[in-house]
Amino acid sequence: MNAPAQLASVRYLVSDVQAAIDFYTGRLGFRVGTDAAPAFADVVRGPLRLLLSGPASSGARATPADAATAGRNRIHLVVDDLDAEVTRLRDLDQTFRSDVVTGPGGRQVLLADPDGNLVELFQPARRSQAVPAART
Repeated sequence: MNAPAQLASVRYLVSDVQAAIDFYTGRLGFRVGTDAAPAFADVVRGPLRLLLSGPASSGARATPADAATAGRNRIHLVVDDLDAEVTRLRDLDQTFRSDVVTGPGGRQVLLADPDGNLVELFQPARRSQAVPAART
């Protein structure tokens, strides 16, 4: 496991820590780092440490009630094949919060965890390697 100092940490407030653990590990390939449910857990995927703070955690208690709602911010997970991920998650009865959107940087779709915290699945656009023309 990576040392916490080597990871980027993001805190999500959740109402049910175990449901959040199940969502992130069972659907999105995270692994459990610390499990102190029902108050707190963290899950890790690559360099991201996602702190899951339940209502009894110090992280949730330090947050004013009017600031504790899910917003437009989200974690961003890069995937190799967005269509395959969408199909796999739909087969698990996951509902999406957006359609697949295509832009100059790639394609993305939004889904929400059990508490409405957003997760963006992103497939970067393939970049063609321009070959310099031969000089004559």
